[in-house]
Amino acid sequence: MAVKTSKEMKKRMLIKQTINAMNKQIQKLEEQKQVYINAGKQAKQRGLTEQYNLALSGLKMTIAQQKRVYEMKLNFEITSQMKDMTKMTSEFLQGMGTLSKDMMKLTKESDFKKVTKQFNEAMMGVEMQAEQMESFMEDTSSTFSSNYSLDAEESKEIESLITNQASAEESVEDAIEKELEELKKRMS
Repeated sequence: MAVKTSKEMKKRMLIKQTINAMNKQIQKLEEQKQVYINAGKQAKQRGLTEQYNLALSGLKMTIAQQKRVYEMKLNFEITSQMKDMTKMTSEFLQGMGTLSKDMMKLTKESDFKKVTKQFNEAMMGVEMQAEQMESFMEDTSSTFSSNYSLDAEESKEIESLITNQASAEESVEDAIEKELEELKKRMS
């Protein structure tokens, strides 16, 4: 029993570590998005078209990667929860099977044998279903390796984000310069 508990704890720790690693990757990609947005703003302000396009491409790639990580994390969490639920169901059925066997011994009626057999068959079905789910999840994970591209609307949203931030900064800079000019005039 202690070996089983230790193995189960190791599995839970691995699940937590995997989710934490995915969260860290999401955070890194979020930081990378900001780097590309800032680079795009600077390039746009300075009229550097090639650098602006490069920053835009980097931003698109980062957003696509971030989507993939979110999808992987969600699939991982769902699969983990399904595994827990399947395990709980399996333990319930095993307990019911044990109870049925005990009751059969007490009553010595053949109906309990039938119930026990049905419960055991149901448990095997649950285990098969869990294996099929794992196979399905492995198949779907292969889709994560394919490249995602952004559609025209998403590209416009990204470009708008950079343009809006660049415009906002220009407005703030203009206001600051006006205030400085007024201060200089007052001081003179």
